[in-house]
Amino acid sequence: MKDVYTISDLEDRKQLDADTDKPAKLAVIGWPVAHSASPQMHQAALDTLDIDARYIRLEVPEGRTAEAFERMRELGFIGCNVTVPHKLSAMAYCDEIDPSALRAEAVNTIRFDANASRGFSTDGAGFYNAIKQEFGVRLDELDITITGAGGGAGQAIAAKCVDSGVKRLVLINRTTSKLDKLTKHLKSFNKCTEIIPLSFDSKDLERHCKASHLIVNTTSVGLKQGDPSILPYECLSHGQLVYDTIYKPAETPLLKLAAKKGAKTANGLSMLIQQGAISFTHWFPGTQPLPHMQHALGM
Repeated sequence: MKDVYTISDLEDRKQLDADTDKPAKLAVIGWPVAHSASPQMHQAALDTLDIDARYIRLEVPEGRTAEAFERMRELGFIGCNVTVPHKLSAMAYCDEIDPSALRAEAVNTIRFDANASRGFSTDGAGFYNAIKQEFGVRLDELDITITGAGGGAGQAIAAKCVDSGVKRLVLINRTTSKLDKLTKHLKSFNKCTEIIPLSFDSKDLERHCKASHLIVNTTSVGLKQGDPSILPYECLSHGQLVYDTIYKPAETPLLKLAAKKGAKTANGLSMLIQQGAISFTHWFPGTQPLPHMQHALGM
């Protein structure tokens, strides 16, 4: 059994399941994907619930999402999770898209039914549950800033914030052209939320960040050793809530700076588990995987 599989391993079922006692039926696809903790928590739920299936990491380069989907369907996969950089492109290869994914304009969960590939977004709901779990507050009680709002997770979280009735939402992205389209989309289903799009070099960045109750990082900055903090020290304030969707490392440069400033911090492990549990119920309706996933990842 491999830690990471590739598209070439999907040539046939015999090759894929060599030296294993359960068939691979679920996967997380991404590039890179070796760091993902999804197999650990999903496999724990599968085993505890006596489901004869294996959950694998599948490395899929950009531009080969459709091929990966086709091969998984041919091999009888139940579904897959989708992570960076495929969350936005994966929508194009779904036959049906759940309203949650249409709101987020991104997909992170696929279910392969007999005649259709169905796309869902569980990031927004997972984020909502994680913030309540970590900080004991609801989103509608907060003014929120999201860094990396133009990416798949950022869009899903922004959509959930607007759906939840957040009064003030600051969206930060390197390319503001993405934010113009996102802002228009978000306002189409809730005109009451004040949405402020900013670039990282905006002169108003510090003011808007410090005025927010919650700062959320959805970029990959902090994932690699040597990465800087996505925001400077001056953008953070005492008593603020700071959530980084990265969970490896457990304390990113942003979280270190925030703790030094006196903010309350949490990493993305809780969101990973919460959104994963929702994904699991799309594949296996009526199950309750959450406690098994939390136990597997030490939460």
